[in-house]
Amino acid sequence: MDIRLTVEKLIAYAKANLALKEEDEVYTRNLLLSVLRLPSPLGGEADIKDAANADVPDALMEEIAEYAKKAHLTEEGGEERFAANIFGLLLPMPSEINAAFRAAYKEGGPEKACDYLYRLSVMSGYVQKTAISRNLKWTYDDGKSGLEITVNLSKPEKSNKDIAKLAHAPKGDKYPSCSLCKENEGFEGSATHPPRRNLRTVKLSLGGERWFLQYSPYAYFEEHCIAVNEQHVPMHVDGRTPDKLLDFVDYLPNYFIGSNASLPIVGGSILNHEHFQGGKHLMPMHHASILTHYRSEEFPTLEFGILDWYNSAVRFEGTDRKEVAACAAKLIEGWENFDCPECDILSHTGETLHNASSPICRKIGEKYSFTVILRNNRTNEEYPDGIFHVHPEHLNIKSEGIGLIEAMGLFILPPRLKRQMGEIAAILTGDAAYDESALNDPANDLYVHRNMVKKLLSEGKAANMDEAEGRVKDYINQTCAAILDNTAVFKKDENGRRGFDAFLRSLGFQEA
Repeated sequence: MDIRLTVEKLIAYAKANLALKEEDEVYTRNLLLSVLRLPSPLGGEADIKDAANADVPDALMEEIAEYAKKAHLTEEGGEERFAANIFGLLLPMPSEINAAFRAAYKEGGPEKACDYLYRLSVMSGYVQKTAISRNLKWTYDDGKSGLEITVNLSKPEKSNKDIAKLAHAPKGDKYPSCSLCKENEGFEGSATHPPRRNLRTVKLSLGGERWFLQYSPYAYFEEHCIAVNEQHVPMHVDGRTPDKLLDFVDYLPNYFIGSNASLPIVGGSILNHEHFQGGKHLMPMHHASILTHYRSEEFPTLEFGILDWYNSAVRFEGTDRKEVAACAAKLIEGWENFDCPECDILSHTGETLHNASSPICRKIGEKYSFTVILRNNRTNEEYPDGIFHVHPEHLNIKSEGIGLIEAMGLFILPPRLKRQMGEIAAILTGDAAYDESALNDPANDLYVHRNMVKKLLSEGKAANMDEAEGRVKDYINQTCAAILDNTAVFKKDENGRRGFDAFLRSLGFQEA
């Protein structure tokens, strides 16, 4: 490999995909030569056609990483950071990105502006399209809105204890303070912090505060975006949150937006920095209908009701933004102090808050569609990981907390499952021996699945691998549905229905 040819490929790629201007070509080439410690560029004509036509930067990144390793331009394990750094140098400055985003918005509206930023994020290697495409994905037809299942091969599993520690970790001198902070833009990265040199963001104003928009590097769905508060403040959902979400959909009506609950167990994996998640994709929950309609004299123009969904959620829709915001605020604040011991719901124990909300917003034409999922993170002796968390019999499939995305019906399962699914399928076909005593050894890879394997085998051997894999997936599908049922604070029984009705009546709603 001639790294000088790679430099010419990078220039061609950047001109075709990263908005490198012809006037900046010589300067950029010299910059690359300096970083790569080359005395001069390639002489003569270079075959750069494939690089200019590439739809992802992977091949070029691999060439850079390989050269960096051989030439000792980075420490061992730092090749990915080095490649990201090169692509960060090829990108326009953040001010230019923001100007181009605003120009695209003015010319073609929010979709054109988002297309610009998203494509740039993919072509710079920040959104890792190839890695995302390797994830396992399938859908589960539950007879209603369905569920979407992904086995995410790029993200390690976190425990609830890890997440809780992160939420209360001291800020100290760490720079950037966390992986969402505005200081990440252009940051080289380190052995303990991912590279962000090729990250670009655009400025937003939400609720009168300074925020910014970026895309998720390991997207869980189409154009998975993150809106981040410029201030490093903890996650919090209160009466002011709805206006922030409404500001977002007014500006970018092509995306939905939502917030994780702000408490461990029921929140997401990052609780120490306020942010929202959204994107172009319609989640399974978006397709759910109203199960029971309610009305309120205080909000006469809103269509309101309990959602026909696994967990406990209400949806209300209307064109009056002020009324939508006021209704959302009333629900969020009312839920924070609601108790229903008959449903195991206690809003507080002492000074510790347990009730939290996940609000979600879309704009459909001139109509606002707002959903509020009711969550509670209380634990007891029977359920030490959470009464409304994944119950113990399902932890082999999913042990992390069920955050916003999964509560909406898109499951992100740990990468270990890809390997384990294959091992279980082989036992079902008889290609691998079933040894019950071996499975009861905690060191065994399938130890966490020992009950699952026993249950599937009790239903008989599989005739072939296709049948075996189908049965394993069906078990996972039904487990995911059961997990969402676990998270419902008001269960789908008479007791739960009475409790849900009592909560809504406490806020002035009556069944229609």
